[in-house]
Amino acid sequence: MKIVTAAEMREIDRITTEKHGVPSLTLMENAGSAVAEFVLQEYPEAKRIGVLCGKGNNGGDGLVAARKLHEAGKQVEVLLLADPAELKGDAAAMYKKLPVKAVVARNEDELKSEAAQRVYEADLLVDAIFGTGFKPPVKGFYRTAIGNIWDALTTVVSVDLPSGVDADEMSSRPRGDDEELIPAVSYGVVTFTAPKLAHVFCHLTSRSVVVSHIGSPPDAVQSNLNLEVITSRDVYFMKVRGSHDSHKGAFGHVLVIGGSLGKAGAAAMAGMAALRAGAGLVTVAVPRSILPTVAGFAPELMTEPLQETEAGTVSMKAFDYGRMEALLKGKSVVAIGPGVSRHAESAEFVRTLLARYEIPVILDADGLNAFEGCADQLDGSKRRLIVTPHPGEMARLAGLETDAIQRDRLGVARKFAAEHHCVVILKGWRTLVALDDGRVWVNTTGNPGMATGGTGDVLTGMIAALVAQYSSEERYRVGPLLAAVHLHGLAGDVARKELGEFSMTATDLLRFLPEAFRWVEQITATQVLLSGHWAPERGEEIKESKFVRISG
Repeated sequence: MKIVTAAEMREIDRITTEKHGVPSLTLMENAGSAVAEFVLQEYPEAKRIGVLCGKGNNGGDGLVAARKLHEAGKQVEVLLLADPAELKGDAAAMYKKLPVKAVVARNEDELKSEAAQRVYEADLLVDAIFGTGFKPPVKGFYRTAIGNIWDALTTVVSVDLPSGVDADEMSSRPRGDDEELIPAVSYGVVTFTAPKLAHVFCHLTSRSVVVSHIGSPPDAVQSNLNLEVITSRDVYFMKVRGSHDSHKGAFGHVLVIGGSLGKAGAAAMAGMAALRAGAGLVTVAVPRSILPTVAGFAPELMTEPLQETEAGTVSMKAFDYGRMEALLKGKSVVAIGPGVSRHAESAEFVRTLLARYEIPVILDADGLNAFEGCADQLDGSKRRLIVTPHPGEMARLAGLETDAIQRDRLGVARKFAAEHHCVVILKGWRTLVALDDGRVWVNTTGNPGMATGGTGDVLTGMIAALVAQYSSEERYRVGPLLAAVHLHGLAGDVARKELGEFSMTATDLLRFLPEAFRWVEQITATQVLLSGHWAPERGEEIKESKFVRISG
């Protein structure tokens, strides 16, 4: 799903009305109706609802929502933060249709009135003060109006954006202005047509962010960002495992090369993740001394011993007598790096393997660190090369400080992918999948509980498995990567729901990955899960919805 800027969203609305003949009043009616439907669907227990409306189109959407909620039998109270005479166009038209008398507050004193304060005491507040058109700073008594939302300590649903957020903001924790006004608290955000940058990159709400399509045709939704959010539609292509006569050879053979003394688990988890993600066969090649540990991890894993250094790491001798050629024969893809260590000889082994053979490679962990200071040797022009760094590894590859990576994750990932003709999967808050042609996808599943050792090894195995299964078809060049990243985070979200964040471990992702697959397999065209901080109840049936969820 395309991500757009605030300016692009205004242009989309203009084209929708002028070129496609959808009246702006209809768009507002549909937007407000979507907000009301979301409130009724997500918070049916809320009886008394307060709607806070600004004087712009966002306030107009709120007025429609108030009318629809009133028609649904809710007790609705509206607080208009402007003189009714200031309303223009569609917002003014919707105000005339309002079936309840609005409380009007035009200044600080009127905002302190008993009637105004009563609105804030509702079971649920609809925040329709500022939307996509807002630019900081917050001026006048609106600062107090937004602060009152925090003080209300009640459920809040935001129309388009929590008031005070710049739609083009990309910081994980947005601020309203230079005085650090915290934007309105929100439990749910309903936006329209397409997500904006803030919806994807900012932590806007503790629960749901959803997109509602309100009438703009697909060809009107254009963006120059070359940026999309990963949706479960990108994963849905995997829903059919294969025909009844399928066999293990039809689903690829993954080779994992890694491990070292003390880090056997990394290679083992990558191998098991590849099996959980559907690979037909998985072989894990590790230094000879740790092979029993890896073999004991799961009986389904095949293992191969590699010659090792005195430190118990992979040795250059693993290339002797054609051993590596024999090991690579028949493999669909090789994942190199989990637990391989930063031993000098092992790093040389990694670089030599990539230089000699053109098999598709997923390069992770210390496999990436092997190219510190010599990233020019990384070239995916003759083979499929996928690198999966966390910010620290990306910093070592790019010769930058980690802070510099974090300040410009998007730019760094794009630049590295283009220069090295590879795919960069830059892990972290909002993992990015960057192709060498400039396209980037943003993943929004996952949670802080996954910030623990080994979760990256699980992702490496999942990527390898999905690439192995689908790499023979060009139309699946991107899909398997998006699927792996999305499902990896979704498994973490299911684990969080079951275990909480503090106790989560990497092997919990392996445990809950089948549940993540189950959820995606049952997805319908009318409900698509986009991102995390949420997981379905175990055994919950999928219900149709008009919303595309970005979070929650």
